[in-house]
Amino acid sequence: MGSLDVGDGARRRFDVADAVPLLLDARGVVTGWTRDAERLFGYVAAEAVGKDLAGLLTVGDAERVPDVLELCRRSGGWAGLLSARRKDRHAVPVMARITSADEPGGPGRWLVLVNEMAEAHGWSMSRSVLEQMVAGSPIGIAIVDTDLRFVWSNATLAQFGGGAPETRLGLRLADVQPGFDADAVEARMRQVLETGEPVVGYEHVGRLRDAPFRETAHMLSFTRLDDDRRRPIGVYYTVVDITDRHRARQRLALLDRAGRHIGRSLDIARTAQELAEVVVPGFADAVAVDLLESVLRGAEPVVGRAEGPDGSVVLRRAGLRSAAGGTGAGGTAAGGTGAGAVVAHPAGSPAVRCLTSGRAWRAGRLGPDATDWSADLPPVGAGTGPPSVLVVPVRARGATLGVTTFLRRSTQEPFDEDDVTLAEDLVSRAAVCVDNARRYTRERDAALVLQRSLLPHRLPEQEAVEVAACYRPADVLTGLGGDWYDLIPLSGARVALVVGEVQGHGIDAAAAMGRLRTAVRTLAALELPPDEVLAHLDDLVSRTADEDAGGAEAGDRDGDEDGDGNGNGDGDGEPARVVGAGCLYVVYDPVDGRCAMAAAGHPAPAVVLPDGTITFVDLPQGPPLGAGGPPFESAELLLPEGSTLALHTDGLLSQGEQWTPDAGRERLVRALSARADSLDLRCRTVVDVLVPDRPHDDVALLMARTRRLSPDRVAQWELPADPAAVAEARKAAARLLAEWDLAELSFTTELVVSELVTNAIRYATGPIRLRLIRERTLVCEVHDGGATTPHVRHPRTTDEGGRGLLLVSQVTRRWGTRFVPEGKIIWAEQSLTDPEV
Repeated sequence: MGSLDVGDGARRRFDVADAVPLLLDARGVVTGWTRDAERLFGYVAAEAVGKDLAGLLTVGDAERVPDVLELCRRSGGWAGLLSARRKDRHAVPVMARITSADEPGGPGRWLVLVNEMAEAHGWSMSRSVLEQMVAGSPIGIAIVDTDLRFVWSNATLAQFGGGAPETRLGLRLADVQPGFDADAVEARMRQVLETGEPVVGYEHVGRLRDAPFRETAHMLSFTRLDDDRRRPIGVYYTVVDITDRHRARQRLALLDRAGRHIGRSLDIARTAQELAEVVVPGFADAVAVDLLESVLRGAEPVVGRAEGPDGSVVLRRAGLRSAAGGTGAGGTAAGGTGAGAVVAHPAGSPAVRCLTSGRAWRAGRLGPDATDWSADLPPVGAGTGPPSVLVVPVRARGATLGVTTFLRRSTQEPFDEDDVTLAEDLVSRAAVCVDNARRYTRERDAALVLQRSLLPHRLPEQEAVEVAACYRPADVLTGLGGDWYDLIPLSGARVALVVGEVQGHGIDAAAAMGRLRTAVRTLAALELPPDEVLAHLDDLVSRTADEDAGGAEAGDRDGDEDGDGNGNGDGDGEPARVVGAGCLYVVYDPVDGRCAMAAAGHPAPAVVLPDGTITFVDLPQGPPLGAGGPPFESAELLLPEGSTLALHTDGLLSQGEQWTPDAGRERLVRALSARADSLDLRCRTVVDVLVPDRPHDDVALLMARTRRLSPDRVAQWELPADPAAVAEARKAAARLLAEWDLAELSFTTELVVSELVTNAIRYATGPIRLRLIRERTLVCEVHDGGATTPHVRHPRTTDEGGRGLLLVSQVTRRWGTRFVPEGKIIWAEQSLTDPEV
């Protein structure tokens, strides 16, 4: 390509002032034509525009056009000799100079300066052509000397500030544009002077003297000018105003930042604060986000409910950000209201108008009539004049949730209509996030109510054990999980301790847990041994799983993919699945200290003996509920008084990245060995030590310290199968009640003893035992060797018998039957606090 360059002699005679300008696109197609070009080539504009540059040259030079354009793309321009072909087919020797004419953001273009050559290699055209072109150009153009002082500029440059061309002569950029970053621009000019390499597309953002409140952006390009000996004589530079594009780019960047930073959580107040954080200071100097109280509670937003009798509306300041640290709003507001405070907007204020109309309100500068409502505006910082204010309603899904107030201090450009559009876009994005957080808050509150209703509000008082419990869900956002614990009082002063877990988290797991807990309490009322309780529970889970599977298949046939009945396949109504759940069921008897337990896919409890020894019960492990497998087995042990049972879900042992069952047990032993002032404190300490604040699995821990009933609170008699023994049993019971200072219960107790012992003698076999237990209630038990369950009858008036159990049910608080290996026990309880019950 070296052959394409023009020689030194031709270069010295090249005068751009006499050149004919053409404008090409990036492909070399003519897009701009002048009368001088028509004179030189003979084509009118309609014929030339759209013609390829090669079509204006002779055949030999036309073949060189692709190489010339490629050289222009690499080096930014080209100059050389060509042979033009006129319309009449005559060849005309010309000198051409090609340089870039790109506009910011526009397509690539090339400016071609062509001069017809006479017999001598020189220019015959006048300089007036070039002067007209640069003087009338819409692009600001200037030339500075090697001292960076203006020697020429066009009139367009004056539109960017700095005065007319004649006033610039001999001055430097800092002299004509105070406040402009002249140092940075002149550094680029010196770079061009030293290296000769042009600088294209340098962007400068700042404030001009002619527009001190408005941030402007300009794109500058610099090219060195050389004399005939290639010595630098100055810098030629162009200026294009790209403020609109700069502001559009800023808006897009702000919207992008808002999309990434707003709504990162489901907390309403935090979402409001994120909106304030995003827009200050890039868009506004201060922002306040005021929301309805009902929105912060998760309720439906109704503006009318927040209105006072005088038409004012009370909102809560959920988000606040100011570029200033003081109070007041640019000298107009008397004070500021902090985040979280209640803000009362008076009737007729912009905030109330926005709430009721749903439209934004803007004031270029806050007027003196705003003093009755501007006291709660946030401070905007420096500036003695009134701020510019923009109030935008926070609306989502057709409902108004609150208002957002934007302020700019007096030294900034006031809000305009473009700013209103941008603010509405920002607030609408935040409003959707706020409404999502509101809906989440409502659903979370409902879920927590469900959770609280499914877990015991408090563990019931009883004499068998001292208990403490701690629960920590893995889903810290909702607080919902599938683990549960329970304490169920049983007959004969006994108590059932239960811990279980359902796989998964969230509301489905909580609902499944509630079903299992209810089923366990129902089975506990049947007074069954632990292994039988789990067997019945396993059957229930299996049947439920089959029913759920059948319902899901029916739902799928109806077009409902997830079987939730709504046909949308979103899974929001999916039945809670309990297959694979675990459960540990323990029964403790404080009379003799016996403890029976069985497990279904659940870890065995730890036992802390009174001397501090810690062991784990050797408990046969049954399969998880509904999974199928061998039958469940019970284990029985005798616990000394003061022993502590630690029933827990497997999440207590499995926390941490690396763990094994043995390692988990060792950590639990160390945690249980720590001393504590109370059982409740000990329980919470164990969980705090073993479980992080955000566990990966739900954790439930139930600790029970065993007690024993003293011998003087239990009495037992062996009775012969003789009707005469009934009277002796009544007398023995009466004497015992007198010793217990419960003589007022003698009549009822004698009636109960008489009926239960008589039934045992009449209908049962084997030995008969009568036992009275005094704890929080008075318990009367009659044991016999029979295997039949007695039932309450409702005899007719003429019947002579059959009223025994009916009388017992009427005069006692509750009664029932439980089976033991040697037969059955019929029991009845009387309240010690209200003898009439």
